[in-house]
Amino acid sequence: MPEKYVYSFNEGDGKNKHLLGGKGANLCEMTQIGLNVPPGFVITTATCLTYLADAKRTLPEGLMDDVKQYMQGIEKATGKLFGDPNNPLLVSVRSGSAMSMPGMMDTILNLGLNSQTLPGLIKQTQNERFGYDAYRRFIQLFGKVALGVADEHFDAHFEAIKKRAGVKVDVELTAAHLKEISELFLQVVKEQTGKPFPESVYEQLEIAIKAVFNSWMGKRAIDYRREFNITPAMANGTAVNIVAMVFGNMGNDCATGVGFTRNPGTGVNEMYGEYLVNAQGEDVVAGIRTPKPVQEMEKEMPELYRQLVELRNKLEGHYHEVQDYEYTIEKGRLYCLQTRNGKMNAAAMVRTSVDMVNEGLISKEQALLRVNPDQLEQLLHPRLDPNHVALVLAQGLPASPGAACGKCVFDADRAELLGRAGEKVILVREETKPEDIHGFFASQGILTSRGGKTSHAAVVARGMGKACVAGAEGITVDTRARQAIVAEHVIHEGDIITIDGSTGNVFIGEIPTIPPTFSEELKILLGWADAVAQLQVMANADTPAAARRAIEYGAMGIGLCRTERMFNDVDRLPIVVDMILANSPEERQAALDKLLPIQRGDFKEVFKVMSPRPVTVRLLDPPLHEFLPTELQLTEELNNLRQLQGTVKGVSTLLSTIRSSGQQPKDLPAPAAPFDERGEEIVSEVIAKKERMLRKVRELYEINPMLGHRGVRLGITYPEIYAMQIRGVLEAAAECIKENVEVNPEIMIPQVTTAQELVRVKTSVDTIKAEVEKKYGVQLHFKFGTMIEVVRACMRSAHLAEVAEFFSFGTNDLTQATFSFSREDAENKFLPLYNETGILQDNPFEVLDVKGVGQLMSMTVEWGRKKRSGLKVGICGEQGGHPGSIRFCHHIDLDYVSCSAPRVPVARLAAAQAKLLEDKYTID
Repeated sequence: MPEKYVYSFNEGDGKNKHLLGGKGANLCEMTQIGLNVPPGFVITTATCLTYLADAKRTLPEGLMDDVKQYMQGIEKATGKLFGDPNNPLLVSVRSGSAMSMPGMMDTILNLGLNSQTLPGLIKQTQNERFGYDAYRRFIQLFGKVALGVADEHFDAHFEAIKKRAGVKVDVELTAAHLKEISELFLQVVKEQTGKPFPESVYEQLEIAIKAVFNSWMGKRAIDYRREFNITPAMANGTAVNIVAMVFGNMGNDCATGVGFTRNPGTGVNEMYGEYLVNAQGEDVVAGIRTPKPVQEMEKEMPELYRQLVELRNKLEGHYHEVQDYEYTIEKGRLYCLQTRNGKMNAAAMVRTSVDMVNEGLISKEQALLRVNPDQLEQLLHPRLDPNHVALVLAQGLPASPGAACGKCVFDADRAELLGRAGEKVILVREETKPEDIHGFFASQGILTSRGGKTSHAAVVARGMGKACVAGAEGITVDTRARQAIVAEHVIHEGDIITIDGSTGNVFIGEIPTIPPTFSEELKILLGWADAVAQLQVMANADTPAAARRAIEYGAMGIGLCRTERMFNDVDRLPIVVDMILANSPEERQAALDKLLPIQRGDFKEVFKVMSPRPVTVRLLDPPLHEFLPTELQLTEELNNLRQLQGTVKGVSTLLSTIRSSGQQPKDLPAPAAPFDERGEEIVSEVIAKKERMLRKVRELYEINPMLGHRGVRLGITYPEIYAMQIRGVLEAAAECIKENVEVNPEIMIPQVTTAQELVRVKTSVDTIKAEVEKKYGVQLHFKFGTMIEVVRACMRSAHLAEVAEFFSFGTNDLTQATFSFSREDAENKFLPLYNETGILQDNPFEVLDVKGVGQLMSMTVEWGRKKRSGLKVGICGEQGGHPGSIRFCHHIDLDYVSCSAPRVPVARLAAAQAKLLEDKYTID
């Protein structure tokens, strides 16, 4: 059968968002459940893809014939005729993809106006001002979206006439003003395009359909899809929705508004939204005027407010999800123009999930699946210290909760430039536009002087989890001068400001922050997640303080305790250096004897904090040179010391000469005393040690240290180092047992390539275990295992499992080995290009490469468990906290994932979702 391009709202499948787009599918569904939706039809996303695939950018053959046929349906439903001079039908032409992308693609309103239909609209409505207001809006929007005329060409005329008329907002302009503006706008189009504004309404419609299709490949839409990882499988192409216009700007019995069925900033179950009397919808979402809170409608339009409450309840009751809806009131009649799942920040998503379960709207499983795990990171950012004493510079609307601090930047391009350079910036605008989206991504937060809680800036910021203060009308933003003025204060570009999206407050300078806390709703949601998940979630932690933090985040144990991190404290590093510089086993052992009680104490504290949870201790992994200064640093220090040596010698000689003559140096400062006594000797000793260190650095030099003398190779070359660490672990466990503290230690060997390495270390472990058990009179129980981070270890996993009781994938190193990428070089040189051009879909150091590294992991698990049933297997690389990677780990039946403490809540939710969605998991 030939492809069907068009569906009316009465025939489209409201569940088929891939074909009809989210907006079109919902318009169909709302129409079919009896809500008051203006009549219209949808041109499919497949039609868009066909159009975009055509190099000549021509619409598919027959499409406009279908459009004309479906336009007759709208004409019949409204009693108006498209292009008729006496009773004109006007339509909106709106975009809509399968995934919500607010403001990222184009919409045109009031289409169908021309020099013939305008008088008919004025006659039809008996409202000349309304007619010219609709006409000037259409010319500007069509000119910008469909003809490529920049807004500033229109805005210059508009602002000049407002200034001449002495008015601040457009609703104060008269019909004569708007007529003059319309005529000027028509001139702008002719000057900028070289052609007159199109008069044929079907020509207008065809151009508009093409423009909306083209907006799918516009920069802001592409940037948005890249930022939010929207793949073609999730949304491909935009539908075009052609809908009969209803007007909120025909007088004071008309209005337009945007609402959410619950508060998208807090999740509270309350009427939430804003509206404007005598306005069109773009006025609200574009932030051109600061609207009224919806609660005021209860006094201003009580019957319509009652209808709005009824609409809100029907939408949420039908979709079982928080809805973001748009409506228009035309001459006292309420129309619903759009609904979609509301974009909320993490706090609101978590609260609404728990509340909607308690209200019986959704199940616990649905609650767990509706929250994006990555969103939870928003809840773990610091917030402003409530005890700070900074004065509020200005106050706007709390549009997106959270605190943000950074340098003021007044345009999106500069925000992107500085943000990519690592600067923290706040994007400050009069109002934001969809084309500012790249600046949003780069900014810590957004501040606008106009607009409301449902403006474009607010909606997009909430979706990103970024702080936003909107409608701060006390601030005058001058983008050309790159400054903002608040009373007598002038904020220049580069000045530091802080915004609080929870209160709407704006401050000069940086305000101190305090750590985040878990809400009760988050604790409940994560409790549900833990009950569902099959994977356990551990944390990477190296100190008692880090272990306590991990428990606060809900970690079920420590999956990676890096012992080298314990060596870096100021009081320990000199002992480690002595161990490295030792010229004999006896000297090395003397240093290790000093380190043993320190390591034992660290392990004991970590075990006590985590009791009775398991703690996996990785023995020393990095090459020894990492504990020493670089060759360049040592060379410079030695040069400086030799200069000092000459100075000391000169001063010492001078002092000796003075004293030998029977005189005493006058007013000799106390610090000079060593010059006269052991000055030369002290400097010489320091130089000698630095020279030894330099020789050792050169001795330890490796061309590729990541593939060199590290991990188990180090432990076999210097067995006394691993012996000290093993003893520290086991003695710490023994002391805990003596104190009735339950412990579950695990000793993990890094960089293993062959079972013989494990056997060698295991022999040492067994010997030390027997000694410790005899010394403390206790029986020790622990696991012995290995990291899997070398490709050969994957291939020989069955043999490793003969010795190891557990495996833990170190996917950072395994990824480097599999790809033959040096992470630092790859990320700084070619990986961004690979991601941008689609050679690689993701950075494999952030997202587990399931097709390469993942297949090695899968084989390792299968072969290892064939040899040792019950083999415990986990992952402790960076990807262990990534939701997509966690789904793969569940798929290959790992026992646990381990990640940094702040990612633990993310991983707990992701592990639950992996279980709930396991039947749908595929590797593309």
